[in-house]
Amino acid sequence: LKNIGLLIVDEEHRFGVSQKERLKTFKEKLDVLSMSATPIPRSMNLALVGLYSISLLQTPPLMRRPIVTSIKYYNDKLISAAIVFEVSRGGQLFFVHNDVLSIQHITNKLQEAHPDYNILFVHGQESSKNIEKTMSLFVEGGVDVLVCTSIIEAGIDVENANCIIINNSHLFGLSQLYQIRGRVGRGSRQAYAYLLVPQKMLLSTVAHSRLNTIVNN
Repeated sequence: LKNIGLLIVDEEHRFGVSQKERLKTFKEKLDVLSMSATPIPRSMNLALVGLYSISLLQTPPLMRRPIVTSIKYYNDKLISAAIVFEVSRGGQLFFVHNDVLSIQHITNKLQEAHPDYNILFVHGQESSKNIEKTMSLFVEGGVDVLVCTSIIEAGIDVENANCIIINNSHLFGLSQLYQIRGRVGRGSRQAYAYLLVPQKMLLSTVAHSRLNTIVNN
């Protein structure tokens, strides 16, 4: 690190304030470029008061389309229709279920409803070997529906996956929802995101506002 002059911090929202400040101590007069798709209150405040300079990338990549996002109550028919639509057009889906204890049950339920499709699950408590095997199979197109936890939040780029169903979406934070939804719509094909909440559940004002923010932006 003797000759370092530029430090690039990708996925800035994953770092704490103390971690980012420590990185800057590697060398005096170090130029730092921090990048994130998720607005960070502290960084936004520092930019507004003039301590940070900020640039916005507001032009999407060529042929990229906005993800059609909607909030829905959990409904088996809706889920099945979304799966059939996506697979029938040659695509793949993510079904995000952030509960390790019941992820096998959800996978079995989906598999019973769609016996002709290959539906597998993956979560962070599995061995790295199993995770790598399942993810590789999905990337290669060998899995139609991947039931997963928030393990897919970052670093997954599967252009053929253009539908994501997020179960119990009200339990996720704003930045998590933004990042997870971003796993689809990576190519030119229209992508869809369904934010599911339990039937007859009355959302808190904060949760309702959070979900609407994702839908409207």
